[in-house]
Amino acid sequence: MNPRERALRVLTLTDPAEKALQARALFDTLDPATVDPAPVFADPGDLPGRPARPVLKTAREVPSRSPFTPEGRAALIHSIAHIEFNAINLALDAAFRFADMPREFYVDWLRVASEEAYHFSLLREHLQSLGHDYGDFDAHDGLWQMTQRTAHDATARMALVPRTLEARGLDATPPLQAKFAKAGDARAVEILTIILRDEVGHVAIGNHWYRWLCRRDGLDPIAHYAVLAARHEAPKLRPPFNVEARAAAGFSPEEIAFLTAPA
Repeated sequence: MNPRERALRVLTLTDPAEKALQARALFDTLDPATVDPAPVFADPGDLPGRPARPVLKTAREVPSRSPFTPEGRAALIHSIAHIEFNAINLALDAAFRFADMPREFYVDWLRVASEEAYHFSLLREHLQSLGHDYGDFDAHDGLWQMTQRTAHDATARMALVPRTLEARGLDATPPLQAKFAKAGDARAVEILTIILRDEVGHVAIGNHWYRWLCRRDGLDPIAHYAVLAARHEAPKLRPPFNVEARAAAGFSPEEIAFLTAPA
């Protein structure tokens, strides 16, 4: 079976543990030569597969979480786990949805799906050690909503999901680590170190393929980004920015200067 079709099947799975297991197995057994970029697979609807819980609400309806109480710490870890679960889905979606890309594109996104599944599993195990599980707290769905908005435009997807929404994780992780360290949760700090390391690579993949698509289509990547951000209502980026991680993930000096310029 074409690994892209397998990616779609894993995307439809509703059990989080099974989805994470299958996403990792898909990459572990991947033979790049078997990837066929040509087929266009029909969207079966009701994507992604996910459990009945957590209950999904708007971002404004989900309360902020503090790590300085047991319940707040569990809720904050749950929110990060939810991001990682959605990240499994968006990587699988990119692998199945966008036809006629180079084989390396699909290998990259199946690798991302595997690594996001690893992150989710680490966070879920830690959450369980705190007496909770994935689904115990409400969550919001901003990452997947942008995935849906960009379903018919690979360039927009690369611009606005990995290199915009996921890149915010590069900025947010060091302050989160500081909070968890202050709260005495060394395991959470350790897990976030793993996630930050891998997410630099994931954002770099988004940057690489965004620029590849812009070159293919004769587009200026910086000017076109502004067009896509406005068209798809991407959130405005606000400091603080993790300049070192963003540079490692392939953001150009010009892009970083734009982000960090005084308002």
